[in-house]
Amino acid sequence: MDSQVPERTPLLEMKSIGMSFPGVRALDSVSFDLYPGEIHALVGENGAGKSTLMKTLGGVYPFGNYEGEIQIGGQVQRFHNVHDSAAAGVAIVFQELSLVPEMTVAENMFLGRAPARGGVVQWDVIQAKASRLSSNLQLGLDVSTPVGQLGIGKQQLVEIAKALSHEARILVLDEPTAALTDREAQTLFAILADLRKRGIGIIYISHRLDEVLLLSDRITVLRDGKAIATAPTQKWTAETMISSMVGREVRQLFPAKNRPAGEVVLEARSVSATDSRVSGIAGVEGVSFQARRGEVLGIAGLMGAGRTELLMALFGCYPGTVSGEIRVSGKDVSIESPADAIRHGIGLVTEDRKRTGLALDHSILTNVTLAALPRVSGKYVTEESREISAAERVLQSLRLKASSLFMSVGTLSGGNQQKVVLGKWLLTEPKVLLLDEPTRGIDVGAKQEIYAEIDALARSGMAVVLVSSELPEVLGLSDRIMVMHEGRVTGEFPADKATPDLVMACATGQANQVAS
Repeated sequence: MDSQVPERTPLLEMKSIGMSFPGVRALDSVSFDLYPGEIHALVGENGAGKSTLMKTLGGVYPFGNYEGEIQIGGQVQRFHNVHDSAAAGVAIVFQELSLVPEMTVAENMFLGRAPARGGVVQWDVIQAKASRLSSNLQLGLDVSTPVGQLGIGKQQLVEIAKALSHEARILVLDEPTAALTDREAQTLFAILADLRKRGIGIIYISHRLDEVLLLSDRITVLRDGKAIATAPTQKWTAETMISSMVGREVRQLFPAKNRPAGEVVLEARSVSATDSRVSGIAGVEGVSFQARRGEVLGIAGLMGAGRTELLMALFGCYPGTVSGEIRVSGKDVSIESPADAIRHGIGLVTEDRKRTGLALDHSILTNVTLAALPRVSGKYVTEESREISAAERVLQSLRLKASSLFMSVGTLSGGNQQKVVLGKWLLTEPKVLLLDEPTRGIDVGAKQEIYAEIDALARSGMAVVLVSSELPEVLGLSDRIMVMHEGRVTGEFPADKATPDLVMACATGQANQVAS
């Protein structure tokens, strides 16, 4: 996007905002401003204070719970709840979606604000407004569809449409493209360009630094609850942002690859998976591959290529029909459920840790031992002391940052939540670990730690199968790369023969190559 010169009068001013939780100084005199028609990016590691700062703006933390002052349009604001913030023209799309799966797209867009006459909800008005908004945003959705039937990417766009239906002056987007396809992301970027022209101020929070550099006018870096620097985007590079975020120069993001591969541990033969909800459309078609002891097999491809569906089929949790053969350590196995997969030595880190990887309301201890209770606890009665010992061992190796194993896992940062998910599967002592988007939504410092752990697991003799939408991640971590397009394998080659152009050609169906 072309940068616009913002007006000199700020639309939003947050002055010397400070906030503390028990034992933690979450925000330390942070100042932040936003101009009409500007995209101001807010970046930092998980736990840096970004979400806390935005929750003060959104009324989640009411006036009186924080120090400092918030002004919108030159007027001092004292929000007592989220409704006060919305009334002042603030709309926030948090990373955790707040949609009701059983309700339709239209009902979700106007949830809590349904137009009524004489106490009767005007459903036709809701339907018409939602359809108009969906059309304007090019969502391509039937607004009478229950949200629960949509993929997470479409749900993200519905959440954004819901925020825009408030006719906000200030729009806050927290990791808005984390679950979007490239096409959906481009739709979002076009929406943001239009909003800027209309004078709406946008606060953009993302760990995808290339997006930050592409979209924003200014960038502010937070670290340890403090505003480290604010400058026009043209004065930043990805490297300077990373250095400011972590307080040091990050020289080697990916570990060196000199891992000798061993014998075949996992073999898939002509595996197909058909979605029972969409008749006749195959998510996976005749996929065959081998994963070896001590190597990382990367699976690249665009969203919708069938990568996640393949891992779900291998783990016994695909909702449709699965066919083909699976062999583990040279033996044919039948995997019809996750319990079967675990018994045969397979673990799966799912792409959406909050929905399918963690029980957010339960403790770290409960989450990390859940899949391995028969191994780490009593045979008939659970033994908490054994569970604690096993959990401490694995989480210390992952350098989890938490004050107690009895903390709710939902209170942890994204990077630490991902470590809990990884620790859960390490306790099962798998032969094969399937990783689906293992660094989605976590900061660069946490990514580096996860990368080091993946390398260590491969070196320990585990077979690791990695799915990632970030091509540099696949290229940087993998020993071999398999590429999928529309449910089929279109390329497979050693990492040293893979180039971004070759991988993308296979991922878009423009090439079909198997290199030796």
